[in-house]
Amino acid sequence: MSIWYAFGNLVGYGVEFSINTAAGRLLTAGIYILGLILVASYTANLASELTIAKSKDIISGIDDIKNGKIPFDRIGIRVGTAGEDYYLREISGGNPNYHKLYSRDELYNSLLARRIDISFINSGTGEYVTNNIYCNLTLTGTEFEKGVFGIVTPREWLYAQDLDVNILALRESGDIENLRQKWFGVQNCPDSFEESTAIGISALSGLFLVFGVIVILSLLLFAWTKRHNIKNCLFILIHRKKSSAETEDSMKRRSSTNSEHLQNHQIESQDTVYF
Repeated sequence: MSIWYAFGNLVGYGVEFSINTAAGRLLTAGIYILGLILVASYTANLASELTIAKSKDIISGIDDIKNGKIPFDRIGIRVGTAGEDYYLREISGGNPNYHKLYSRDELYNSLLARRIDISFINSGTGEYVTNNIYCNLTLTGTEFEKGVFGIVTPREWLYAQDLDVNILALRESGDIENLRQKWFGVQNCPDSFEESTAIGISALSGLFLVFGVIVILSLLLFAWTKRHNIKNCLFILIHRKKSSAETEDSMKRRSSTNSEHLQNHQIESQDTVYF
């Protein structure tokens, strides 16, 4: 019945009998609190898991940003960069309605703190950072604007043509791509990084500790309300123990007396035969 009572109150079904004692009501309140917090914690954790699962890869590329799938104030742009020029030219039409960032560290911290949802970054740098440093950040979509970089040399430099030829040869042979993979394609992060939101036993240890205290208080309260009955039971047990001890002593004395009478009778019988 106790297991059925605890189960019925935890799931909110109830039981077919009522509690009339103060100790029982205190224990019932503890079970109600335990069940309420467990259900609320499970519901919140389940909602968090579903929200995270639904929010994964909410965009697939730059076209989703242009179509307004992400609120503009949730887009982080570093001020004074090529990404800012691209945003003003291709997305907002010159309207600086983005979340302004002033350093690369601020960009990463804003993403981790969920102050922004996305940002623009160089593909090589972003690949290295997400593969080795910030494992819970990811790159989404493909490259949408290729930049042009040049090597500054003196005017009419003697080796300018040789440099162009060798760079072209390195690109055609795949050496430049191999260097990019060597320095930017290294991956120290696991293939799949997911931030777990599961509730551990340690998070609920305080709840079960409080419930244990309530159970102990209920037992003490029950013992206090039944103290007269407990005292009477102890008195009866002690009296029975004394009675059994006295009975045992009486039986021992009676047995000893019978033994003495038997010995005396044997002695008298021997004396009679002797005469």
